[in-house]
Amino acid sequence: MKIAGNAIRQGMVIMYKEKLCLVIKAEHRTPGNLRAFNQIEMQDIQNGTKYNDRFSASEMVERARLEQKDHQFLYEEGEHLVFMDSESYEQTHILKNLVGEQAAFLEPNMKVIVETHEGRPLSVELPETTIATIKQTEPTTKGQTASSSYKPAILENGVRVMIPPYLGEGERIVVRIADQEYVERAKE
Repeated sequence: MKIAGNAIRQGMVIMYKEKLCLVIKAEHRTPGNLRAFNQIEMQDIQNGTKYNDRFSASEMVERARLEQKDHQFLYEEGEHLVFMDSESYEQTHILKNLVGEQAAFLEPNMKVIVETHEGRPLSVELPETTIATIKQTEPTTKGQTASSSYKPAILENGVRVMIPPYLGEGERIVVRIADQEYVERAKE
């Protein structure tokens, strides 16, 4: 399927120089005296080579057809994460670096979407948010609860997030997985 260069988004898989590449970063730029373009950072799925290129709206790029299947996270095994296909119950081993920093949020039985191309896993899409427990944070200072400043906290999974000053250790919060940001206090 061909798409315009300005329609390329982060997470897409495209054909670039006859290679299958995962778009890591897509930034739309509009310089003052030039036409708008999309600055794309991508990585070759086969060998990990990174590319940086510009695509204008008039350029057409081949978007790879990916198969999306529901999976369930089972466990971690060395450098691999083990997922189970929700329909066939087949287990799939996927390298941790394919999931990236988001792997810290994986919990047993978490439902995810695994994208494959010709049977080869390319990416794992986690839910938008998850509930996590605050393991360590600074104590609340009196009079600081009304301010809009945030304080650092470390979650049980080791991820560092910024939280409102009124939250303390042991409290459960909702975290947006993609950018590892606090959303709200978890409802009991």
